[in-house]
Amino acid sequence: MSAMLKSPMSTLQNALHNPLQNHLLAALPADDFARLVAHLEGVPMPLGEALYEPGSQLRHAYFPTTAIVSLHYVTESGASAETAGVGNEGVVGVSLFMGGDTTCSSAVVQTAGYGYRLDRHVLKAEFERAGALQRLLLRYAQALMTQMAQTAVCNRHHSLEQQLCRWLLLTLDRLPTRELTMTQELVAGMLGVRREGVTEAAGKLQRAGLISYRRGHISVIDRKGLEAQTCECYGVVKKEMNRLLNDVRQR
Repeated sequence: MSAMLKSPMSTLQNALHNPLQNHLLAALPADDFARLVAHLEGVPMPLGEALYEPGSQLRHAYFPTTAIVSLHYVTESGASAETAGVGNEGVVGVSLFMGGDTTCSSAVVQTAGYGYRLDRHVLKAEFERAGALQRLLLRYAQALMTQMAQTAVCNRHHSLEQQLCRWLLLTLDRLPTRELTMTQELVAGMLGVRREGVTEAAGKLQRAGLISYRRGHISVIDRKGLEAQTCECYGVVKKEMNRLLNDVRQR
């Protein structure tokens, strides 16, 4: 299969990273996947890379495999906050199949890794076949909207410590380890708060023995303890995402 993919990555990297690591692509029936595989382009996704900028025309959809992408809304003053994260459970670029070619938000790589991109014309053509890909993408769009709505509620009504717990847990759900490479400045940017607030919240979690933080690395020591400290927003988002993934696995 690797020989069929147009990719800038090396043969070794292609062997380690393949599109079936993305849950949506893995859920496609064989015939549907076969139509797409020749058009999937494997791409490295380095930390901080901007996939989309507000108002720019979207040319590709991105299916992360090991990377995590943060969707941000950016104000006129330049301030921003994360509205949702996308990992191997989903796709970046829902505007392409929801009726538009532009977006008012930005998409920035939060955790470095790999993914596969698909030309917008190929995506639209396959979506308009009204087959398996269309059903999967619409189901995912609903889960993504739930995440965005719950993020807005959480940012308004819950403490920064609870927000940090929610964000850490959702990020961990997309990673194979309990280690995150993330500075407090980046976390503050994700949550749309001041760095000092993140320092204080992270300090409380560390003193409680839930996490360990040093030199841009966050290790989760007690996940159950972290889940006990977070608000209900994590559970709401997790339940909806599990519903999506369960539907995906049953296909």
